[in-house]
Amino acid sequence: MKLPFTDREEKVTVKTPDDRMTLTQHLAELRTRIIRSLLAVVLGVIVLLASYDQVLSFMRKPYEDLCRQKPELTCELQFLGPLEGFSTRLSICTYGGLILALPVILWQIWRFVVPALHAKEKKYAIPFIVSAVGLFLLGGAVAYWTLTPALDFLISWAGSDVKANFQVSKYVSLFGLMVAAFGITFEFPVLLVFLQLVGVITPQTLQKQWRIATVVIFAIAAVITPSGDPYSMLALAIPMVIFYLISILIGRMAQKRKLAREAAEEAAG
Repeated sequence: MKLPFTDREEKVTVKTPDDRMTLTQHLAELRTRIIRSLLAVVLGVIVLLASYDQVLSFMRKPYEDLCRQKPELTCELQFLGPLEGFSTRLSICTYGGLILALPVILWQIWRFVVPALHAKEKKYAIPFIVSAVGLFLLGGAVAYWTLTPALDFLISWAGSDVKANFQVSKYVSLFGLMVAAFGITFEFPVLLVFLQLVGVITPQTLQKQWRIATVVIFAIAAVITPSGDPYSMLALAIPMVIFYLISILIGRMAQKRKLAREAAEEAAG
């Protein structure tokens, strides 16, 4: 029996979008998700601190590949200040920890928004998280693959009489920006498919606007590519156009399945 005027609120289990959480419960839920995400990031940072030399060697490989192609380049990364080595190590481990914790972070975000979704929408949790992580890693791999020609392009602009001598913090920053830009941008099709599944947009609308979308994608790729070279821009824009078309196909398949299910329900009723 619940007594009136009690100080403690009764815990509410949200089962449907019609159930409502109080503001205090909502904030407590948000705090729990944030803490779990931060713990996952801290664990990822610890793992990378323990294997820092291997991670730095992996990050240096695109530059080393370019040095093998052009022996005149100095393949050593240098630091100019006494604290730069420490700050570089901290940056690499922090950004790497975020990447390692990405599945946990996405799961916590999904669990936070689940109460606002219907039962049919909740079943997409695992496919969306797996596809989001997979596409982020794919984007990072494409950025890693294009970094060698991007560095070659950037070095060529300095002139034939200028010798490249990279600062380690600058190189790590470019590497991180490339991976982040490609990884986050590759999440675009996940967003498009989700918006189609919840009925915000339709595949017919996306198909009708594909020419405009293609121009916008190339323009965005030219702006957000950190290195600014044409190789990276094309490596970012072309997959995005392909993903755009694939998201339309997935939306049409989901739309046909939904119509067939509704027709079967009407026939059964």
